[in-house]
Amino acid sequence: MSGWSALVLAGSRGGADPVAQAAGVSHKAFAEIAGRPMIAHVLSTLAAAPMVGRVAVSIEAGAPPLPGDAAALRLDAAASPALSALDGFDRLGAPLLIVTADHPLMTQAMLADFLADATASGAAVAAAVARRSVIERGGPGPRRTWLRFSDGAASGCNMFAVMRPEGRAAIAFWRRLEAQRKNPLAMARTLGPLTLARYALGALSAAAAARALGRAAGCAAALVALDHPDAAHDVDKASDLAFARRRLTQGGG
Repeated sequence: MSGWSALVLAGSRGGADPVAQAAGVSHKAFAEIAGRPMIAHVLSTLAAAPMVGRVAVSIEAGAPPLPGDAAALRLDAAASPALSALDGFDRLGAPLLIVTADHPLMTQAMLADFLADATASGAAVAAAVARRSVIERGGPGPRRTWLRFSDGAASGCNMFAVMRPEGRAAIAFWRRLEAQRKNPLAMARTLGPLTLARYALGALSAAAAARALGRAAGCAAALVALDHPDAAHDVDKASDLAFARRRLTQGGG
């Protein structure tokens, strides 16, 4: 599939952000990494990706200007990431790649693999994950939150693909999951007691979780496992910022 639009979620979540504080900036997306604002790394990767056309950034009206060389549409962020994603989808349509501004280690190879596998899945919407074994192959890193599936623990990669218009239902469903973002059990509970029980017993596979999510959202969903150790390393904490700075300074991103 070609002609993807991309939406970068760069809005603040309210309150004091530990990354912004550690970096001495007003907005996390502008924390300096390897001599550039964090969001500049994301925008450069998207600009160089041949499968991506239009790029939009969802960010507060009072945030600093985007990097000078960024040819991106600027959208006002909504009250939450899911609401911003809904607004972006309604403006850009499908197929839409949704990423976050705090993923400076994202590469063109990650994007290419994710979008190819998401399209091949036949689903309306897909989310990227990385297996624990893959992440640990990259060496020691910051502490992570794990989704413990029967076929191996995994962590989310903050990369989502909406291949068809009906995938909008999954973004709407995301609104119900926002408060449970770091709590896998709470997320499973919204999918029904049977799914919860299978997850708690370690009997829920990643594919079964995706099917349950699709049923709850009202559209076919898929989880795409990426074979890239840095794919799940976003920047939520000061330790994540230090890790990303080391990675990019060393050329490992």
